[in-house]
Amino acid sequence: MKGMITAILALGALVSCGQKRQDAATPVTFDDVLATRRSVRDFDASKSVSEAEVREILTAAQDAPSWANTQSARYYVAISPEKADAVRSLLAGSNPQKTAGAHVFIVSTFVKGQSGHFHGVASNEIGDGWGAYDNGLANAYLVLKARALGLDTLIMGIRDADALRALLGIPEEEVVMAVIALGHRASDPQKPNRKPLDDIAKFF
Repeated sequence: MKGMITAILALGALVSCGQKRQDAATPVTFDDVLATRRSVRDFDASKSVSEAEVREILTAAQDAPSWANTQSARYYVAISPEKADAVRSLLAGSNPQKTAGAHVFIVSTFVKGQSGHFHGVASNEIGDGWGAYDNGLANAYLVLKARALGLDTLIMGIRDADALRALLGIPEEEVVMAVIALGHRASDPQKPNRKPLDDIAKFF
C-alpha cells in the first residue's frame, strides 16, 4: 500500500510539473499563436534575443513551401549591436523609433530567376513575382515561429534597399524585400479589425 501511495504521489508530481511547463510555454497551441501574433511597434529593450532563437526561427522558415522546392528565400541577420543599429538607421519613416527596443533585424531577400522559372525561363506571366510570393510564405512561417517562442516581430517595407545591400553584402541577383524587427513586446497591441470573410472569399 505504501508503495502504491508513493507511486501515485510521484505520478501526480510529474503531471503537475508537466502542466507548469505547458502553462509557461506561451502560446501553447497553433490557435494561440494566430490569436496573439501582432505587428509590434513597442519593443522591450531590456529583453534580448539569442542567436539560438534566431536559428530556430529561420529553420522553421525553411519549412515553408516554395515553387518546385527552389527555396529562393535568403536571410541576413543583424544581431550584433553595431549591425542592428546600422540596419535601424536605414529604415524610413517612423520605423526607427518604432523599433528602438528591438535587438535583432532580419533582412529577407529572394534570388531572382528561380521561383516561377524553369531552366531560367519564366513559367508564366508572374515571373519573379513568385519569388516574392515564396518569400512571403517563408516570412509567415518566420513570424509565427517567433510568436510560438514568445517573441514578437514587425515586418517593414519602407527601407533603403541599396544601402542595406551595401551594408550586408547582399548580391545583385537577390531582391531585397522586407526588414523584420525581432524582440519582445513592451505592451500588448490591439488586434485590428478584419474584413468579413465573405468580403474576401467566394465559394463555388
